[in-house]
Amino acid sequence: MGAAAAPEAATARTTAPEAYGSAAVPLPAAADVPAAAAQSAPSQAGSPAVTAPRVPGAAASGARGAEAADACPPALVVSADGGYGARLVAARPGASAGAAPERVFDGAGAAPVWFPERWTLAGPEPYAVPLPLGQPEEPDSQLQPLADGRVLICRRVAGRWAFSLLYPTGPGTGEVPLGAVECPRLALLPPVPGGSLVYALAPGADDTALWRVAGGTSGPELVARVPGRCSGGAWLDRAGRLLALDREAGGVVKTVTVDLERGGELSPLLEIAEESDDRLLFADPDSGLLLIRSNAPGHDRIGWGVLGSTRPVRFPECLAPAGRALTPFAAQPGQVLTPESCAVAFRVDGPGGACVGLWRPAGRALHLVAPPPGWLTGAGLWTADGVLRLPYATPAAPCAVAEVRAPAEEPGAGSGTGARTDARTGGPAPADTGAGGPGRAAPGAGRQPSPHGETRGVRGTTPLYRPVPLQQAPLGRGGPTVL
Repeated sequence: MGAAAAPEAATARTTAPEAYGSAAVPLPAAADVPAAAAQSAPSQAGSPAVTAPRVPGAAASGARGAEAADACPPALVVSADGGYGARLVAARPGASAGAAPERVFDGAGAAPVWFPERWTLAGPEPYAVPLPLGQPEEPDSQLQPLADGRVLICRRVAGRWAFSLLYPTGPGTGEVPLGAVECPRLALLPPVPGGSLVYALAPGADDTALWRVAGGTSGPELVARVPGRCSGGAWLDRAGRLLALDREAGGVVKTVTVDLERGGELSPLLEIAEESDDRLLFADPDSGLLLIRSNAPGHDRIGWGVLGSTRPVRFPECLAPAGRALTPFAAQPGQVLTPESCAVAFRVDGPGGACVGLWRPAGRALHLVAPPPGWLTGAGLWTADGVLRLPYATPAAPCAVAEVRAPAEEPGAGSGTGARTDARTGGPAPADTGAGGPGRAAPGAGRQPSPHGETRGVRGTTPLYRPVPLQQAPLGRGGPTVL
């Protein structure tokens, strides 16, 4: 599949960083959009990101299909604990050595160059520090922040992928090379709970290699080879032991679980129907909530289930709005044993741009809210008490976070919380920009055993679900449940 190259000696390159403007503002509460309204809601629901000449794609809640990185980088990658974020920022070429790059917020002028930037999201207010080196980065470079504030960068160089750790060093940027992996395609997996390790997928003709590219003993380490072509990626536990991957084999796609402490041992996770394509979109380790995309109902639908539960997979109508595509990017932490109460944030793409959708399994409505101008599209994180934090960047506020509270659990209960809709369009009203204090995602509580699934001790005192294939859940005589 590929070989790991030895790391080079540590280096430090200097270009003056700059910690610049920050702010935190609240958004209005979400507007109630029941299933029928969600299908007919107008497309002018939100503002696309304007932090680069091209609107970036969704932030990586999963590996980008294990394909080569897109020409335009993700908007913002947030660390597992929500303390840091990292992104590539467009800048105008020609800056003098040692000067802070001039950021680009529109498509005017010459083609931009790219440099890394780290956001600090913990604390009283967010702030950003650029991490430029001696030359600009390629737009297909991949970033991932660690819990200690360092930023891993993955660069494609002459048929191999090179890894380094970046960190601010007062007047400049330090870089520690970690080594390289030789393979045609590679994608970083989502941040590992704990924030000290980074994994990557490298698909080949017959199997997919799983690499530990940071946090190991000596450079990139091959962890396992998974038969078939794998994509996606979601962590099922807080210990960073169980990894879910979407595996294509025999003409269908099924999600499997890779046990990293058992040498990459595989077990099935999603098997709703024998011939259906079943993919895992998002997993919340605290509540066990799983968000699924499957064509088992006859065409692609988004459904939800619970890890270790014997309840059927459900496909709510409100998660199938006509003319819109939904992508989950954040779930409320700390909802142990209460997946029905776990708030989920979706990126909702339509003809007029992207907005934010808020939903709980206990409710039967998708709540739409307009994001702040300059939203780093698809990026955000929840606090344990149900506040969604949406990072955004504009010329006036290059590093800022807007906040919106999760809707009430009962359908329609949020109508008295100050939610507003645009009287002309029926869509979500623009965000307010009043002052407000930021929140922070609290670390997830310890995993508890499921009343429906088996548990076993892992690393001493951490109980863990045994993944149960959802095909074993009762789907009823009519197939998957559609709400």
